[in-house]
Amino acid sequence: MAAQVEIEDQAAITELDNGEILDPLSDDASSSDSTILLRERNQEHDVITTCFLSGLGPTLANTTTIVTIRKKSPNTITTKAKYLSFRIFTEAIARKNGGDPNVKYGWYGGSREQIERIITYGFSNREVIDDDSSSHGIGIHLVPSKFSLFAAEATEEDEEGLRHLLLCRLILGKPEEIISGSKQAYPSSVEFDSGVDDVQNPREYIIWSSTMNSYIMPTYIVTFKSTHLTVTSRGGSLARRISPRVSFAALMSMLAKSMDASRMNLIMMTYDDFRKRKIQRDQLVRKMREVAGDNLLAQIIKNKARVFKQEKGSHV
Repeated sequence: MAAQVEIEDQAAITELDNGEILDPLSDDASSSDSTILLRERNQEHDVITTCFLSGLGPTLANTTTIVTIRKKSPNTITTKAKYLSFRIFTEAIARKNGGDPNVKYGWYGGSREQIERIITYGFSNREVIDDDSSSHGIGIHLVPSKFSLFAAEATEEDEEGLRHLLLCRLILGKPEEIISGSKQAYPSSVEFDSGVDDVQNPREYIIWSSTMNSYIMPTYIVTFKSTHLTVTSRGGSLARRISPRVSFAALMSMLAKSMDASRMNLIMMTYDDFRKRKIQRDQLVRKMREVAGDNLLAQIIKNKARVFKQEKGSHV
């Protein structure tokens, strides 16, 4: 089995990252956030690819394809400010802890809309885990760079069959161990800066909500396609099974068989706006519920779940 790769061990990406925050704020920087597409054979692209695939394990890696890797542009004025702030907090935690800020990389999985929102605006209370009895504290839960599988399992397939992960830089400082089921929401004392599920071999990093946009720097978006990935819900354990999702593309096909052309055209127009990113996911869902009705949508999802169970049973 191929060894799991930690990004922290790769000098190339660490050196490139350190250079991003050295440029001063400039008046000609753009006022809007954007991302840069990394090409294959780019150092950062290759290091992230190796880390991501090795963390999936050989079987799943062979059925997973990275579609794109995008990097948050360091050239916009807002991003420069965020990098500067991150550097200030890094230096402050280093002074507090004898020179070591303990900066790591961590994965975060979610829906496409959620990932895009986070890389543009940062984390919010929507991402704070606070309702899982098996979670290790209340905060933002991320996965160490060498355990990409755990984060990939928490992603949501979009209407094109793609999944999206955030790769973030984290200031862990001095972490404390948080037991499963804990409702802790901040450090137990000023000695600690973050949380982990296991101090010796962490598989989960916990950044408290009070410092989530100071200690976390969302940096890369990895878009991938995997045919054999088992989906899980986002929770403290990052591993609770959920029902199969119905992609929007499949839902449109099934709706077309049950609706008249005029109503279907209304939904398709909204779906087209969603694919062009003119509207958000919740706006599309709201329009579908308005036009198709909850009863029809629920019946379609129920039928899909029944077929899924039958197919799953036939392979046992």
